[in-house]
Amino acid sequence: MTHDVLLVGTRGFGAVHLRNLARLADRARLIAVADPAGGPAAGFGSDVPAFPSLDAALEAGIRPDVTVIATPTGTHFPLAMRALEAGSDVYLEKPPVATMEQFNQLLAAQERTGRAVQIGFQSFGSHALGEIAALGTPTSVATWATWTRDAAYWSRSAWAGRRSIDGVPIVDGVVTNPLAHAVATALRIAGARRREDVQRIDLDLYRANDIEADDTSSVRITLRDGRRVTAALTLASPVQTAPLIEVRTASGDVVFAYTEDELTYSDGRRERTGRTDLFEELLDHREHGTPLSSPLVETGAFMTVLEAVRTAPAPYAIPASELTVLTDREAPLTTVDGIDDWIERAARSGALFSELGAPFARAAIAGRRTAQATR
Repeated sequence: MTHDVLLVGTRGFGAVHLRNLARLADRARLIAVADPAGGPAAGFGSDVPAFPSLDAALEAGIRPDVTVIATPTGTHFPLAMRALEAGSDVYLEKPPVATMEQFNQLLAAQERTGRAVQIGFQSFGSHALGEIAALGTPTSVATWATWTRDAAYWSRSAWAGRRSIDGVPIVDGVVTNPLAHAVATALRIAGARRREDVQRIDLDLYRANDIEADDTSSVRITLRDGRRVTAALTLASPVQTAPLIEVRTASGDVVFAYTEDELTYSDGRRERTGRTDLFEELLDHREHGTPLSSPLVETGAFMTVLEAVRTAPAPYAIPASELTVLTDREAPLTTVDGIDDWIERAARSGALFSELGAPFARAAIAGRRTAQATR
């Protein structure tokens, strides 16, 4: 069985989808691409028509079985809605949409049309999740990550690092986009999949760079059964390391490096597992009814976190005295002093940066200002 596919967005992660479609050519036929930049689909020659938009492709008579959407977050909702209304199943890159209202509307549209929507949280396809589940119900889950994102990253597009543009939600912060996999996967491991699984969210949002969104943040998510999922994440580290998720259970602890599908157990054992490709799984779903690993409805718990970040006050600007700008590279990199130690400490303790007294945090800065004022 061959499935006709329309790819919306050919740059960035769209290029990854093009390579994957080439790999799956015996099962998926790329019938068109849509991208404002225009031009043919790389590796597919001129036989695949290119359109400036999804609407233009549909108006030209393109009728895909599956529409793959790999575009900026602010465009996900209208594109996914249009694809569903056209009778297509959808593979939608993460994060699903930019607001909880959009999530509810998209979920209603999916239920109304009866189509499938798979969200591109690729880590949900990791076979390591099954190994972790075999250990029993986690008592707590913590994730931490130190990534580097320089000035070029933040200037690469109009939406980079923005909370909104002309009233349109973007939510391009560390928690909700670059390291969204860490948060979403930690929630999945804890068994939190839907909106109702989350009881409370505590946020500590900061920015080292001159952007609107957060680039250094800690989050504590209390589930309805009282267990906690914590995250401490930064894009302002001098050194990039693999994101980690620590899972504590009654039968033992394990640390999961989800980008590498690698497990490290408390007894020192290491195991590297395979991974199911989520687009290929969507094709299996269409052919055989194979359950989806990342269906839209089961990203509801993550969407509660995204909505909390979106509606929170603007991130706190870390004072220059707590920052170091590294210039020994192609583009300047702004880093938070000592951030690597604070990231792991916050995540594993279940505390926010401000509760720990991190020197760059609001409480610490306010305390120093008070002390100075009373001298």
